Amino acid sequence: MGSSYFSSGVFTFLRELEANNNREWWEDNKDRYIRLIREPAKEFIADFGPRLQSISDRFVADTRTNGGSLMRPYRDTRFSKDKTPLKENVGIQFRHEMGKDVHAPGFYLHIAPRDCWAGVGLWRPEPKVARRIREAIHERPDDWKRATKYKAFTKVWTIDPGEDELLKRVPKEFDPDFEYADDLRMKSFTAGHRLTQKAVTSPDFDDIVGKAFKAAGNYTEFLCTSIGLPY
Repeated sequence: MGSSYFSSGVFTFLRELEANNNREWWEDNKDRYIRLIREPAKEFIADFGPRLQSISDRFVADTRTNGGSLMRPYRDTRFSKDKTPLKENVGIQFRHEMGKDVHAPGFYLHIAPRDCWAGVGLWRPEPKVARRIREAIHERPDDWKRATKYKAFTKVWTIDPGEDELLKRVPKEFDPDFEYADDLRMKSFTAGHRLTQKAVTSPDFDDIVGKAFKAAGNYTEFLCTSIGLPY
């Protein structure tokens, strides 16, 4: 068994950041961030590339510090009432090769104290993209069932948008009595898989994540083909 990518020090650092989210603390602790988070994350991303390719060669594991798979620690506060300068989590995203932002299909990892999870899919796609996905669900219900309702998917992944992430009603162009009518109301097309801090700091973390992402293969393929992207 090899060594872990992330140590428990990641969570100690993030808890301290929660209590000291200011630029002065950050400048004093930036070297810790590099040592505990940035460099281990880059190593994980590099090693995870072949696993990602075995799922689909259309998704990218990019080790660049700026614009790569590791999301930057700085928050964009220009249009937010919350002016804390730093994100209190670690975000890693493996985007589709044709995706230019977080709204593209992708695989995602979120690491934070008491809140670790993997995600897959498309978050809040623009209306024309969402419509194409809804049309695909309506026109290919058997494929949607295969992607989201079979045990191979549901024993790993959960689709649970909550009422605030659902349209008030089924869009008028679709049959309200359709078998998966509630799925047509979703604003985002994402699924989540809960992770423990123990899993994140395990030497098997890449294997744990790889198996989870592989179980979402049919789901990711459905979303990609629905909006005209190769998988």
